[in-house]
Amino acid sequence: MIYIIRHGQTEGNKARILQGRSDLPLNETGRQQAGEARDRLAAAGIRFDKVYTSPLQRAVQTAQIVAAGVPQVVEERLIEIDYGPYEGMDLAHLTNEVISFFHDTANVPAPVGMEALPDLIARTGAFLSEIRDEARDKNILLSTHAIAMKGALEYLTPDSHGSYWSTFVPNCAVYTTCVLPDGSYAVPYRWEMQ
Repeated sequence: MIYIIRHGQTEGNKARILQGRSDLPLNETGRQQAGEARDRLAAAGIRFDKVYTSPLQRAVQTAQIVAAGVPQVVEERLIEIDYGPYEGMDLAHLTNEVISFFHDTANVPAPVGMEALPDLIARTGAFLSEIRDEARDKNILLSTHAIAMKGALEYLTPDSHGSYWSTFVPNCAVYTTCVLPDGSYAVPYRWEMQ
């Protein structure tokens, strides 16, 4: 099984800015969120054999809390979208091209200088394809970011037609998928932490 988690809260999340590849650490709330995720996964009997994490410290820290003691591999393809010149922009004061993009990400291309969504899907998808055999008999945690996670979910759900782009993914939300007998991935679902 593969479990994909979004990192816990940072001060950038709290301030409502486009963090992208800014390397911000978890704040106290983020550390608590990761601890709650760890406890609920453990209570459900889920133990991880391996962890892959984005290189950004908020994802690394989340992985360290959720799967303490489990070998971690930094995977560049799990890094957040590159917002380019829009990095650090206040969500309350977005430019018109960014507003148009976020309102219809399935149909409006990313503004110039921002990573294109098909490229993001391709990089997360290539990684998921590589670990397919490993995921057949191991529990694997992927610690990543909201938009990178959505790219992975789009790859895993070819019939989604961009529906994940408009899905809100809160901090420390977990989605899971498994490899089916035919070698394909199951459609991912949101793992609800009771």
